[in-house]
Amino acid sequence: MEEGQIARWVKNEGDQFDANETLAEVDTDKATMEMTALSGGTLLKILKGEGETAALGEPIAITGKKGEDISAILKEISGNGAKAQPAPAATEEKPTEPPLEKTAAPTTVPQTGGAAAVRQPVASAAPTGRMLVSPIAARMAADNSIDLKTISGSGPSGRIIKRDIETALSGAPSGFAPAERKAFVPSTVVGASAYRDEPTSQMRRVIASRLTESIGPVPTFYLTVEIEMDNALELRKAVNASGSDNEKISVNDIVIKAAAMALTKHPFVNASYQDKNIRFYGQADIGVAVAIDEGLITPVVRGANLKGFREISGEVKDLAAEARTKKLQPDQYTGATFSISNLGMFGIRSLRRSSTRRKRA
Repeated sequence: MEEGQIARWVKNEGDQFDANETLAEVDTDKATMEMTALSGGTLLKILKGEGETAALGEPIAITGKKGEDISAILKEISGNGAKAQPAPAATEEKPTEPPLEKTAAPTTVPQTGGAAAVRQPVASAAPTGRMLVSPIAARMAADNSIDLKTISGSGPSGRIIKRDIETALSGAPSGFAPAERKAFVPSTVVGASAYRDEPTSQMRRVIASRLTESIGPVPTFYLTVEIEMDNALELRKAVNASGSDNEKISVNDIVIKAAAMALTKHPFVNASYQDKNIRFYGQADIGVAVAIDEGLITPVVRGANLKGFREISGEVKDLAAEARTKKLQPDQYTGATFSISNLGMFGIRSLRRSSTRRKRA
């Protein structure tokens, strides 16, 4: 992880909090994480609003004692190049004025001195037809059998976030229904095509970055061979005939096991380049590509070379289910020594992509 996107602020400016309370929810490249307070205090200033991205170590808020002067801290942050929001006029010019009132973002709140504290604006939703849902909201909706189409998102760009699901669970109206989408009206001016920019999720950004890296500096070559799978299909039929419906295996499970055994037989394939040395792995940890709404994730079957078909099958099903509900932990989707993508169900005969790895993902 190199950066995160603020999904929503649980606390508002001026709110007090205790140790271990959740201050904000942050979207990483694979999941939504809760950012909790290490100690109690007051949220004095939000520097990164909902939907904004922050690099690791970059300030996103200022906490301290209620009424504390933070002008020196804001100056220091601005001097370091951070994109901090300017302090309200009443706070900068009149330090003796009362502190900001407790407000809910996003909004403009009048203060005693007549100035206004403007929160980070929220971009309006573009008529794309694509539903924007935070990972934690998707998981909560799935756990509670909530149809996301019935929810009106209150997050950036109309994104459905955690509080929208909580509102739906409480039985309260989930905001106003989305406005009717307007039909696209083509320009009457002949020239370059009009376009619109859609903000991407953190997962999409990481996928794009990794694919670019794998094709760019990494030496890439493609090997294709057709394999007669009649015996494998007969093996699958025999295994499934002797077990229950829950124990049935797929062709993909057989491919995972076969790849794991081949990797242990050919250690140079089960290895990665580490700048000044080659790292050989003692077991075959197979990453299995799983498609989810926001992109692709590869949960890992650890030690696939040591497991049987049914054990692999059960583990893949469990990992895929957790991946689709955003419940995977980092150790469940990192550290694969080899990855498998299966597009056979779509009639794909050959997938040309980078097959070498510079570093263990």
